[in-house]
Amino acid sequence: MDRLLAMEMFVRVVETGSFSKAALEFNTTQPTVTKQVAATEARLKVRLLNRNTRGVSLTEPGALYYEKCKTVVRDAQEAENIVQLKHGQAQGLLRIGTSVAFGRRVIVPLALEYMRRHPQVQLDLSFEDRYVDLIAQGIDVAIRMGRLADSSLGARFLGMNPWVIVASPAYLKKHGVPKRAHDLSGHAALIYSSVVGDEVWRMHTPKGEAVNVAVSGRFRSNNLSAVLAAARDGMGVALMPRYVASDSLLLGKVRELLPDHALAEQEIHAVFPSPKLVPGKVSALIAFMQGRLAEGWWQAPADR
Repeated sequence: MDRLLAMEMFVRVVETGSFSKAALEFNTTQPTVTKQVAATEARLKVRLLNRNTRGVSLTEPGALYYEKCKTVVRDAQEAENIVQLKHGQAQGLLRIGTSVAFGRRVIVPLALEYMRRHPQVQLDLSFEDRYVDLIAQGIDVAIRMGRLADSSLGARFLGMNPWVIVASPAYLKKHGVPKRAHDLSGHAALIYSSVVGDEVWRMHTPKGEAVNVAVSGRFRSNNLSAVLAAARDGMGVALMPRYVASDSLLLGKVRELLPDHALAEQEIHAVFPSPKLVPGKVSALIAFMQGRLAEGWWQAPADR
């Protein structure tokens, strides 16, 4: 039995809480992982895991063994990373986590281009709008929006995500074009409900004055594509990331409103489990993303 592989499987069973999830990560069957753990228990003559219908839990000896195994597995991975970093290689399985809308519209085409550039890399893309535990989910790098809280995670700045206010030409013909920020309060707002404070739109006037506009409307959604569809259909005025509206703006399906007002921008970061000995495949991805998410990246044509 390969003891290192058995340790890796044991660690992932503990962190995912499931033999089947661990089996998927190792591209094998659940019985194979179960046999590896059982063989380890037989060799050590101690039960490491309690199994029940709700999942698995560590025994006291299992908890001690898990902590040591994490160290061994990490050291083995870092040993490989040192070699990869020295030779600048990007290879192996790379697990990327991202939000649904940004992932589908922006990260997918970039990830495919990255794969073409690095044929030794295999990609596993995971889409979640909530922040996930990178270690528990086995994520190598996550693409996250907004300012980062202090943590032990590694992070690299990739670029900015600007927002825009839009409405369809038909809606503006019928209801008029807002000339000032406060005019928005008299319009039907299409509200993206995943944003904190979604019914207050914040911006700065051309003179630099901060303005908070309370908005309301009959349409709300936590899905940006739905908000854009409602805007294109003439249902109201929408505030959304520019990358979501970029194609519709180019096609004239919607128009940008108050272009001289400065709206909030989100920072885009690559986040990874540890700032030390970053794997070559992760470093290569970050460098690639930084090049692609430079100023004006949202204007690049894409299949959306």
